[in-house]
Amino acid sequence: MQEKPRPSNKSLHALDYLNLFLADVRDGVGPYLNIYLKASQHWNPAQIGMATAASSIATVIAQTPAGALIDRLRQKRMLIVLAAALVTIGCIAIALFPTFPIVIGSQILIGIGAAVFPPAIAAITLGLVGRNKLDRRVGRNETFNHSGNLLVAVLAGLIGQFISRKGIFFLVGVMAVASAYSALRIRKQEINHALARGDGEEGEQDNLGNGEGQHQNQYEGILKLLKDRRILMFTVAVVLFHFANAAMLPLVGQLLAQNGQGKGLDSTVYMSACIIIAQVVMIPSAYLAGRLVNSGRKPVFLVGFAVLPIRGVLYTLSHNPFFLVSVQILDGIAGGIFGVLSVLMVADLTKGSGRFNVTQGMLATSIGIGAGLSNLLAGFVVQKAGYNVGFLMLAALAAVALAVFWFLVPETKEEQKS
Repeated sequence: MQEKPRPSNKSLHALDYLNLFLADVRDGVGPYLNIYLKASQHWNPAQIGMATAASSIATVIAQTPAGALIDRLRQKRMLIVLAAALVTIGCIAIALFPTFPIVIGSQILIGIGAAVFPPAIAAITLGLVGRNKLDRRVGRNETFNHSGNLLVAVLAGLIGQFISRKGIFFLVGVMAVASAYSALRIRKQEINHALARGDGEEGEQDNLGNGEGQHQNQYEGILKLLKDRRILMFTVAVVLFHFANAAMLPLVGQLLAQNGQGKGLDSTVYMSACIIIAQVVMIPSAYLAGRLVNSGRKPVFLVGFAVLPIRGVLYTLSHNPFFLVSVQILDGIAGGIFGVLSVLMVADLTKGSGRFNVTQGMLATSIGIGAGLSNLLAGFVVQKAGYNVGFLMLAALAAVALAVFWFLVPETKEEQKS
């Protein structure tokens, strides 16, 4: 079997920078939106929940079509550029016109853009390095991504403290432009598009556009993938994880905006500290996850699932800003592991199907449903019963996610062995 040629250093370094600059671009301004709407615009938790959910719902609708497009099209780099443009427009609109309709509309644009980034980056990565080197390369991708989050958190804290909270939105816009430039620096001729969609072997060349019909009979249909119990149980576990996880940091952001002002610092500084601590931990966590998975995916992933219910309970013990920030160490452990293992397990489960990206899209759609419902439900629970009840509800859901993954999701590493 012919070995896949090694991609150039130029493309590999461009992929590094793409992951670095995409950082917060993938989620717009993320938890900073909650602080901005709470502290600057005086929105209530239910309104903030609706604004956050709008992005997630848009991602839900766009995710599976985005994955199918990435499987079908060769223009993967341009899809990233277009998605970055949508995020930039959305962030700038929120900063300049923070009314309810504009924020909701902008969050929808950001959600559509966010649907493209994860499957597009995973596809480009697989198409560049091949399946045999995917685990370490995904670990490297996540290391650069978390480094980018760390950089943005530091800059956002400084901007929020010394300039304006609105400046954070423009910062994300600049990062989006840099990510688009990095995507275009990847040499398109070095991406094996057959491998990028999970089809073929290491040395197979992409025939899309010339011999497309030769591959179509090899593709599994979406319905067949949905009947795979391994994929179904993995999806259920991941959805429950994100249902529990998605609202935790936004709720912490609201608490910081509500309680942190008396400490003499702007609440964006505390939120930046939360993100900095989590990202500092995620960098070694992602790196180690990429190296430890050769002996098995499931034991490593179980650690990421296990820390989430603990984190939810800890948030109820104290609302002191310094304590809330310190709990983010657990978020760093889970986030680093999840970013690496989710891609690898999907690659394991879809090997040879030609449906790597559309499966990622379906999984991300399910995650988006969980994340959107999480923010929406948590916002109303906090409005009616308080923050502690909201955190305990999320912790209970995290415990269910852990149980489902532990008992119902099989090890997938063996699927790679011939």
